[in-house]
Amino acid sequence: MNRKIKLIWDFRGPESLKIAEHHCVHLKEFTAIDKLDFYEINSQEISEFYSIAFIVVNEIDMITFRDALKPHRGEVAK
Repeated sequence: MNRKIKLIWDFRGPESLKIAEHHCVHLKEFTAIDKLDFYEINSQEISEFYSIAFIVVNEIDMITFRDALKPHRGEVAK
């Protein structure tokens, strides 16, 4: 069974949501250029001053994404 992994980038400050949304643009560009598979790329506002950008990938592909993109953290996706 192949688990899904959520790689996460944290952004803080009053512009955190805009920065997270812009980071998603770069994640989409990266996957398109290298023709990499993923489940979801999105951003989420956690609070007024804290947002995240994330990509959900297969566990088998996680190392490729992790080494190239340097996420702040990761977790098993639901």
